[in-house]
Amino acid sequence: MIFKIIKRIVFAIVIIYSLDLFIRNLDIFIPLNIYTISAVSVLGFPGLITLALSFFFLL
Repeated sequence: MIFKIIKRIVFAIVIIYSLDLFIRNLDIFIPLNIYTISAVSVLGFPGLITLALSFFFLL
């Protein structure tokens, strides 16, 4: 159980960081903090897409 949670958190960190590297050219910044990691850990890729779009439309 704990291994699964740690695995999801590490996966979320890697995915957020790699997406941030790709969309940095568009002047979109996704912060790597506890809220974004939690959202991506719980929701997966749909959470990541939602974060990217929300930062794009809100900023």
